[in-house]
Amino acid sequence: MMTSRILPAAIAVFSFPGGIELGRAQSYPARPIKLILPYTAGSPNDVLARLVAPHLSVRLGQTLVVDNRPGGGTSIGVNAVMAAEPDGHTLLFSNSPTHLIAPLVNTTFTYAPLKDFVAIATVGASSNVIVIANSVPATTAQEFVAHAKANPGKLNFGFGQGTLPQLVGEMFKAAAGIDMTNVPYKGGAQAITDLLGGRIDMNIGTAATLLPLHRAGKLKIIGYTGATRAADMPDIPTMVESGYPTVVSTTYYGLFGRADLPADIVNRLNTEVNGILKDAGVKDSMAKIGFEPKPLSPQELSALLAAENPRWTAIVKATGFQM
Repeated sequence: MMTSRILPAAIAVFSFPGGIELGRAQSYPARPIKLILPYTAGSPNDVLARLVAPHLSVRLGQTLVVDNRPGGGTSIGVNAVMAAEPDGHTLLFSNSPTHLIAPLVNTTFTYAPLKDFVAIATVGASSNVIVIANSVPATTAQEFVAHAKANPGKLNFGFGQGTLPQLVGEMFKAAAGIDMTNVPYKGGAQAITDLLGGRIDMNIGTAATLLPLHRAGKLKIIGYTGATRAADMPDIPTMVESGYPTVVSTTYYGLFGRADLPADIVNRLNTEVNGILKDAGVKDSMAKIGFEPKPLSPQELSALLAAENPRWTAIVKATGFQM
């Protein structure tokens, strides 16, 4: 008798598209999930992904493996996700500028970021701070621009080659109309070392890295690229407040999948990630490393990326940026 009651219900579930999606969502994930990061271990992307991964693993009831695949301007990691089955067991963790910019500057890419990938969930967001060496006679963005204009070509801007800070710096230089000498490094950490040593004059990076140095009096923060002031540094004005309305940059970090990833799996992952971001402990841990939780729906994240795309495209083309 029990079998006769269950069988019609099972037939009902799997006889209609909605029933198929429900059955698939309930059975997902069926095995460990691989979260591919096209970035090095210890990078902001890596740190944030590893903070959230254990929580997502618990919620999904499966092991979640963070797999770093750096190289090729992120093409190695991205191509690995593109080659995997679209069943939700291989996902991409990336950030908005890189995901949008990479195909523009790397000939090995053959994907369209907004068409070939589905935006699953946003984990967090962060903006940059613009810092200058203590040897520079300025304490505000306006004073720094005035000093740079009085000394064209004499000040140095150091950055990790092919990174977002490089692009933000070019954005600032163009908006302010200043001429500075670019000094590229293999990584941002080397640029910070030289800034502290007075060998370069300006650098751009995350507040998590640079705010402690500012508070210790080892360098000076002259501006924040967020749309509004950051809660953990309310005394630092935004670049908009300083008179540079186009110098706004916020990076959104999150999960992506192949465009043909079933909608029920996308929605399941989005629900679980957004649930994690409500946890007070997670919020506190993210704040300590300079990230703000940013729960968005897949549709909201897609719209955000679509709005960001033309702005980053214009900057890349205007500067000749290369990853």
